[in-house]
Amino acid sequence: MNLFARSWTALRTAVAGLSDEDFARPSGCTGWLVRDLACHLVIDAQDVLITLVTPADTEPTHDAVTYWNVAQTSPAGDDPLDALTVRLAAAYGDPALLKFHLDDVGSAAGRAAELADPDLRVSTQDMVLTAGDYLTAYVLEWTLHHLDLVAHLPDTPGPAAEGLARSREMLERIAGAAFPASFSDEDALLVGTGRRAPTEAERAELGELAAKLPLVLG
Repeated sequence: MNLFARSWTALRTAVAGLSDEDFARPSGCTGWLVRDLACHLVIDAQDVLITLVTPADTEPTHDAVTYWNVAQTSPAGDDPLDALTVRLAAAYGDPALLKFHLDDVGSAAGRAAELADPDLRVSTQDMVLTAGDYLTAYVLEWTLHHLDLVAHLPDTPGPAAEGLARSREMLERIAGAAFPASFSDEDALLVGTGRRAPTEAERAELGELAAKLPLVLG
């Protein structure tokens, strides 16, 4: 629960520190500018708020790892929600408005997470999880999107080491295999999720795991 809060605060702080020009730069999400990514974070924050007030009275069906749908091919870009995100981001016009909305809704999502009982069962996307597992899954979400945010913004602070380490652990559980010890946590996440291609040397080190990659999370 605490790692969720720290990861989310760090990501929102990084967005708040961007210049207006930064919002027009590409992000690490293929086809999305930084402003599109920031708009997606607003939608993510809304999802957190909605889920935490959608209790379930049945046993959990998923946990922080099985929450994720995994594919090996990236989205084609024709998903209606992705297209809506880009249009919404453009509609803000002034990046200050997008910053304000993310801070407003994002702060509320952070407070809701702090107040949530980790054992509370919640429902989302036809799944039932404990609030603790749901928020733990979002540590991976925030960490990956923090890497997306700074992909072309080298002067912007990236995710903290503890978030990277926890996210690597979850990705390895999703993959059913560990990444080589020579891979940094950041490299494991970037290569593992297809955000960058492995070098020839990295591919050799990955061995059989290379055939499972990338793990496209949705």
